[in-house]
Amino acid sequence: MSALRTKRQVLAFVRRHGAVMLAARGALPNLAEAIAGAPIRGSWWGHPDGNRIFRLCEELDDSGEALTFKLVGGKVTYVHRRLLPALVKLADRFDRAALARVWSEHTSSGAHRARREPYPAWVEPDLARQARALRPSEAEAMLGPLLEAYRGSRRRPTASANSASSR
Repeated sequence: MSALRTKRQVLAFVRRHGAVMLAARGALPNLAEAIAGAPIRGSWWGHPDGNRIFRLCEELDDSGEALTFKLVGGKVTYVHRRLLPALVKLADRFDRAALARVWSEHTSSGAHRARREPYPAWVEPDLARQARALRPSEAEAMLGPLLEAYRGSRRRPTASANSASSR
């Protein structure tokens, strides 16, 4: 796997896949590992390429090419703007909280502050029009891997659910 080294390469990766996870393993591509060019054991923050991963993810956030959610399993999920009309069209298939746009903001002190914009506040009128124009089947086809990853992340029973069901 060849490492993604530039903002342009990261944007092309996200554009090609449509939806990617920052670091979680699952049905969607892993952006941190694509940037590192190899699997990452443990947290990407401690990886030798951690600073580059952070910088390129910040550049992706700032690009406007993708929005960031905690959509799949509560983990950071980037969705390319070409999929946003389909995401809005099928919003009723997702937990409303998972559809909140998230990002970090730099404060004047240099710290980062987590920000959150609930759904549908981030949906601009043009995006809403594009969503209304889509047929549900078109939106499903566009979101195929993302829908599958989302459904899969919701099906995993917790340990407490397993023990309760075995009684």
